[in-house]
Amino acid sequence: MICSIHQPQTFPWLGYFAKIHQSNIFVFLDNVQFKKNEWQNRNKILSKDGWQWLTVPVLHRFGQDIREIVINSTERWRHKHLQALQTNYAKAPFFKKYFPEIQSLYETDWTYLSDFNIRTVLWGMEKLGIETPTRIASEIEELAKYPDITPDDRLILTTRLLSCETYLSGEGGHNYLVPAHFSDTGIRLIFQKFNHPVYPQFGDRFVSHLSFLDLLFFMGSDSQKIFKGGIQNAESE
Repeated sequence: MICSIHQPQTFPWLGYFAKIHQSNIFVFLDNVQFKKNEWQNRNKILSKDGWQWLTVPVLHRFGQDIREIVINSTERWRHKHLQALQTNYAKAPFFKKYFPEIQSLYETDWTYLSDFNIRTVLWGMEKLGIETPTRIASEIEELAKYPDITPDDRLILTTRLLSCETYLSGEGGHNYLVPAHFSDTGIRLIFQKFNHPVYPQFGDRFVSHLSFLDLLFFMGSDSQKIFKGGIQNAESE
């Protein structure tokens, strides 16, 4: 059984979903410190200049967990998001197919960022044909007994609590995970490999690593096949 774990992100890139697809269970890591203006409250979409940010405004204090982060409802962020998507994608072949569903995601009066992110990721999983079961870290009661656990040990413990013997990390995990910490506890550590697919956009130059929405708007029902074509077998260190 393979477990993967990641912070809830705002309309993530395809590699995020690839990790979910390659797992037997995926955990939304919402009980770690929030980092503003990384990927937890924003992501990239196509624009006439290449790309632009789609950002969820938040209210936060240093040290707060992701699950505690409140969306700043004084800003017209939902209107701005929908307007940005219309401005940049209205002429995409499958914009009209998905935009009404995206509008419905914004109709909820979201309070917490993590709730919005998780809901939109689950919607993305549906569109990309991903059936991996998911859990939310803050709802795994046993984890609450270890508030000061190290990052590596948190991943190891979560993997074990979910009866998995393998932890799948993103490629960036090469920079901070210590393989011996995992092997010493009987957990196999493997790293994701994902080749971002190239598909037709508006111009001749392909803009990579955008939100998964980009693929949906341009490729429609072919998105599942194109997305899964970029997934390669995960490898050990």
